[in-house]
Amino acid sequence: MKSKKFLVAVTGGVLGVLAILLVKLGNPANMGYCIACFLRDISGGMGFHRTDTVQYIRPEIFGLVTGAFLAAFFTKEYKAIGGSGPFARFFLAFIAMVGMLVFLGCPVRAVLRLAGGDLNAGVGILGLIVGVYIGIQFLNKGFSFGKAINQHSVNGYIFPAAAIILMILLISGVSFFFTSKSGPGSMHAPVVVSGAAGLIIGILAQRSRFCMIGGIRDFFLFRDTHLLIGFFSLLIFAFLGNITIGAFKLGFAGQPIAHTDGVWNFLGMVLTGTAATLLGGCPLRQIIAASEGNTDCAITVIGFIAGAAFAHNFGLAASPKGVPMTGQIATVIGLAVVFLIGLLGTYRSSSVVGGVSCGRNG
Repeated sequence: MKSKKFLVAVTGGVLGVLAILLVKLGNPANMGYCIACFLRDISGGMGFHRTDTVQYIRPEIFGLVTGAFLAAFFTKEYKAIGGSGPFARFFLAFIAMVGMLVFLGCPVRAVLRLAGGDLNAGVGILGLIVGVYIGIQFLNKGFSFGKAINQHSVNGYIFPAAAIILMILLISGVSFFFTSKSGPGSMHAPVVVSGAAGLIIGILAQRSRFCMIGGIRDFFLFRDTHLLIGFFSLLIFAFLGNITIGAFKLGFAGQPIAHTDGVWNFLGMVLTGTAATLLGGCPLRQIIAASEGNTDCAITVIGFIAGAAFAHNFGLAASPKGVPMTGQIATVIGLAVVFLIGLLGTYRSSSVVGGVSCGRNG
């Protein structure tokens, strides 16, 4: 157990250090490593949405997938499985992305924002904790998507293969993707550095089972703190990194790519936390599991990308100016839909977590 805790702590610490390094080399401030933001940018880079300030094929994601796949393959932990409520997972991920874009970040970025002094992120993290707690109530009553089954290995290879091909195209300098000329999408570290950072985190996260949602969930359910250590390690190392480069700014106002509407920061992350708990893990963990061969998690990642496209095409996403009325309405509707899915997916079971897991292939 001590070795597991150490590996989780190392993963969080390295993630924090690399996030600050990526910011120093060009990524947006407090966004050195944001899974939701990067998937949104990739969605725009593929032309799925038309917001020209957030369009860029982020190498960090493809490096993350490649690293996790290689780690799983060479340690013989790669296994193609699926069939556990793929469409329901897609829909929950779609809704969760709306919540993250209302808050303006995933759970990883929430911690990075707090480490940079953004107190709005503290409000969001409180919402995330409440969301996880709500999700746990469904898990305790037996919520489940059903049992995943073994699949032909080719099904699991498609997701990492696509990521590796896109990484090669990026490194080769192809220019047929959409790329922002201004805004967050125009801010990025060099491709090779970004890809390498993703590769490192992919390997570490696969070996440690690092998961932001899992850490909070396991503490509530079992008083198990080993995944939660990664949360605090990320916070501490990112905080020290921000202090070192002079990027720490304490307060609510004037924070980079953030808004000060506390109600919607809170509710956006309540939505994210509830949906992610039912899904079995944060966006980072979903990508890692998809890279290990879990096709349900691959569908979940596609759901995140589709949700990002929808949020931007229909004006739901927040901006530093605040949350549009459409985004507020979508958040409330999203909460209602997630609660309904939780209720409909609940049945009596002797299992506490009903087959939903942040662990290997889960």
